[in-house]
Amino acid sequence: MIDGKYHTAFGVYGIYQPTKDELLVIKKNRGPYSRRFDLPGGSMENSEGLDETLKREVYEETGSELTKYVQLGVTSFRYPWDYLDFNYNRHIAVFNLIEDIDGDIHQTVGQFDGQDSSGAVFMKLSSLTVDNSSPLVMKAKEYLENKKFIPTDEVLSEWMVL
Repeated sequence: MIDGKYHTAFGVYGIYQPTKDELLVIKKNRGPYSRRFDLPGGSMENSEGLDETLKREVYEETGSELTKYVQLGVTSFRYPWDYLDFNYNRHIAVFNLIEDIDGDIHQTVGQFDGQDSSGAVFMKLSSLTVDNSSPLVMKAKEYLENKKFIPTDEVLSEWMVL
């Protein structure tokens, strides 16, 4: 375990694989995953449940509506991150497998206060690495390659915001 003062983030995320070697990712423009690929999803708003959060976040970040999905599991990621008066982040993430969506994926999306996606793209699994992707994307890649969700928490001794 890493000792320090932790910021805790909680979010709901979707894994969408339209073909066997691609993954839907967003281009992150804020936070610890800035300038990396991330999964569509994010934090709950005041009165939302998990399902409402996933549907809203996927729509805001990709322009598409969820029609079918199933929850896979929950895990967390802990890593160094200087943010406000915190020096570590604890990111708790609920993962969902998106089985079907309605609408086109938007490579650019509307910007508003709180928007942290600049749009969505399909990326080859082989091109997603720890150097260009969030830990959530790497967990999704692991799931897609092994067809098994492993809920083990991950501790990263190093993390660099790009």
